[in-house]
Amino acid sequence: MIKEIYIEDIKNLFSKREKDANKGDFGKVGILGGSINYSGAIKLATMSLASLRSGCGLVKVIVPNEIVSSLSPVLLEQTLFTYKNLEDIKKSIKDLDSLAIGMGWGYDEKHLTILKYILENFQGNLVIDADGLNTLVNHLEILKTSQANIVLTPHLKEFSRLTNLSIEEIEKNKIEIAKSFANENHVILLLKGSTTIITNGSDVYLTNYGTPGMATSGSGDVLSGILAGLLGYLKYNLISVSAGAIINGLAGELAEEKNTDIGMIARDTISYIPDAIKKIRNA
Repeated sequence: MIKEIYIEDIKNLFSKREKDANKGDFGKVGILGGSINYSGAIKLATMSLASLRSGCGLVKVIVPNEIVSSLSPVLLEQTLFTYKNLEDIKKSIKDLDSLAIGMGWGYDEKHLTILKYILENFQGNLVIDADGLNTLVNHLEILKTSQANIVLTPHLKEFSRLTNLSIEEIEKNKIEIAKSFANENHVILLLKGSTTIITNGSDVYLTNYGTPGMATSGSGDVLSGILAGLLGYLKYNLISVSAGAIINGLAGELAEEKNTDIGMIARDTISYIPDAIKKIRNA
């Protein structure tokens, strides 16, 4: 099945919450990334804010000990967890419902060790993005036996690295290549583009929400933050992942109305997530 998906299709995911709801009802989310060379402190803080704006109950930002000083001043509602070794990683993820990993990592062999451990032991919903995807290149076999429910969020260049196909080859048969990859590697693949493709290897959802103003640094990180937030309290399936793409694109469209396609930045998209959810509820 190949289907275009719209805000009406995800409306029932965002019904109003009960008066006695508490933060424990809406999931614990982790954002794991950063490195001494690519600290990306603001990026990680931005992602975690996107998760909170998307409705999860709690966000834990998990970073190497070396970059804590650059991150602490920009976290308000989020919590901070630092790690020095794999034992610290084990402690940081044990109570999470969802986890996004790989942003600001850069290249380091120890990241493959961390990613392998998480794939073998984490049993929640896992979003792999950015340098997490680059770490997977030539190691896709570790996806197939994972305990986690995995979402991969590559753009075309990252997908080219993962598949060892040229961008031109992918463009000729994008949907079928995406389906085949998702099926073979037991993941939900969200292939970013002007038309975003979301597939579990059998069914395909297509969404066109978004704007040229989102062609700016950090927009992909915002999407991963939204996905991690939603998967903290929603089920792992195509409709939930598609909802993340729709909220991201719709919030971007609303942000562009105020900031223009030239002037908007990724943080503007986050500020319009609540308005995007309101628009979905009123669909």
